[in-house]
Amino acid sequence: MIMRHIPSSDTLHAGVLTFEDALIPVADDFDRNRWLYIPDHYSEYRYILGTRGSHPLVCIGINPSTAAPDRLDNTLKSAQRIAAFNGFDSFIMFNVYAQRATIPDDMEMHLNPDMHRENMKAFEWILEQYPSPCSVWAAWGSLITKRDYLPGCVMDMIRIGKEYGARWYTAGRRSKDGHPHHPLYLRSDSLLEPFDDLDRYLVLLSQRNQRRKAQSAGDDSHDENL
Repeated sequence: MIMRHIPSSDTLHAGVLTFEDALIPVADDFDRNRWLYIPDHYSEYRYILGTRGSHPLVCIGINPSTAAPDRLDNTLKSAQRIAAFNGFDSFIMFNVYAQRATIPDDMEMHLNPDMHRENMKAFEWILEQYPSPCSVWAAWGSLITKRDYLPGCVMDMIRIGKEYGARWYTAGRRSKDGHPHHPLYLRSDSLLEPFDDLDRYLVLLSQRNQRRKAQSAGDDSHDENL
């Protein structure tokens, strides 16, 4: 049974390792020839989890839950099956934000810029490992709307990805707001499709966030005047 992870504190007080330090092995309870797991022990955050190979599909979720080597949750199991069906020999689960929280509503309200910086180092490290441009699967669903800082995190990933020629994909039908489908309820024979309008999608998403914040500020001002 996979348990729920509820953050014990915000990540500013969780002792987050730099990505360089997270690469240093400290645990020996999983097969390193099979698994890629950074950091290599359970903590309040996770940079990378996946299987080793020469042709991986990099799956991008919103944030990690409880998964670890040999203990994949249903989302990662689905991602692994879809990667195999589409001809990849491995998969890597990466996340827009590195904080573990089984329910995204439990994520911290404000961006930890230090952890985000290290998470982007992790993303760049993934792209550096393979000679061919990586295939990156946008798989965050509508969860990207849970926090205002998340679209900006993805924009940083796009910028890094362009330096390495990363190719972005989606799988399954996108929502009416254009959000890419989450892996959990996708068929294992779902095909990847190019995410050609990713830049436009993120611009529209950021605009919606700005309008929502402006409306919220206006509502607060109205309440103060009552």
